[in-house]
Amino acid sequence: MAKDAGLVQVPSRHTIEQSVERLQQAFTEKGLKIFTIIDHSGEAEKVGLAMRPTKVVLFGSPKAGTPLMVAAPSLAIDLPLKALVAEDAAGKVWVTYNSPEYLRERHGFPADLVKNLAGAGALIEKAVE
Repeated sequence: MAKDAGLVQVPSRHTIEQSVERLQQAFTEKGLKIFTIIDHSGEAEKVGLAMRPTKVVLFGSPKAGTPLMVAAPSLAIDLPLKALVAEDAAGKVWVTYNSPEYLRERHGFPADLVKNLAGAGALIEKAVE
């Protein structure tokens, strides 16, 4: 994945299911809300299609996200935050998320509000190490 596309990709030492569980636990412990988990590969299977295991965890904090969306309403298209947990062709699990800097550049919110998003990456990385 292209770094200039604003995506940060980190390896997970765990299975898809374990990675999702670890992310949920880490987010919950930090007081973040888990909005939903989308099981793309599970939904594909239901209609007779195959894809590698792929899930997306939507998470965030209305307290942190609302000021961002007030400052830049278009940011609502990218919030809540997302963690893509996917297995590659070699069976390796990766977690991918949007960098806060990319979101700031994309939506033009004030630099002082980046702090509202900045901790998510470290939390994701720690959860799947």
